[in-house]
Amino acid sequence: MRIGFIGCGNMGSALARSVMKSVSAFHIVINDVNKEKVDAFCSETGAMFGDLDEIASDCKYIFIAVKPQMLAALASELRPMLAERRDGFVLVSMAAGVTTSRLTELFGSCPTVRIMPNLPVSVGEGVVLYTATEGVTKADLDGFLDMMKNAGTLMRLDEKLIDAGTSVSGCGPAFVCRVIEALARGGEKCGLSYEDALVMAEHTLIGTAKMLAETKGDPIVLCRAVCSPGGSTIEGVKTLENGGVDRLFGDAVEASYKRNIELGK
Repeated sequence: MRIGFIGCGNMGSALARSVMKSVSAFHIVINDVNKEKVDAFCSETGAMFGDLDEIASDCKYIFIAVKPQMLAALASELRPMLAERRDGFVLVSMAAGVTTSRLTELFGSCPTVRIMPNLPVSVGEGVVLYTATEGVTKADLDGFLDMMKNAGTLMRLDEKLIDAGTSVSGCGPAFVCRVIEALARGGEKCGLSYEDALVMAEHTLIGTAKMLAETKGDPIVLCRAVCSPGGSTIEGVKTLENGGVDRLFGDAVEASYKRNIELGK
């Protein structure tokens, strides 16, 4: 079984690396308009370069990892080749904001899984949101989930919620990075080296998130547990509240959600 990736950018290559943890690299076929990027990726991982017609005619799962703005041009090339196929294949799109109905308009009526992974899939700690059209058989969906098992958490959502989920898990790593950087800079202001403070911030977020996930805890309850009355933590939390941090993060998610909707039009 061969698996094709069209697009070798940050997200496409991260997902391909994740798939390679459960599928031999020799079964992975990569294509990108940037041939140097593909060559470097293939040289590093053992994946194979393939032309668009090779991927469209031969791969069981075809991952579309290009920007939404490039989708129409790509579809015009792939659609005739996909229409000629008589064997089963599955189109897997990670184009932000692009619905399965729109994908059908572009690529024709074929079994489609719409996904939204986030960058941490490259280290096996990502989130992959997905939804599937009726044409995707149980066997094909099981095959997809099996190859994605090392990516992290797989979460099936109603398609109407994918854009909202993308704004949390897909965009969230960027927001979290700003938190980590801000914590480290705060430590630097207090006399720590930035490098030491960065390690502290990184592992504090990792540990806190793991504790919440494993205990299925409420983040507000944990926050209160850390805040002793009259102690140092509560003073910092008050500063965050006075600065409107909750509103700002909520606004960031909402702004990303609105942009996801625009990208899909």
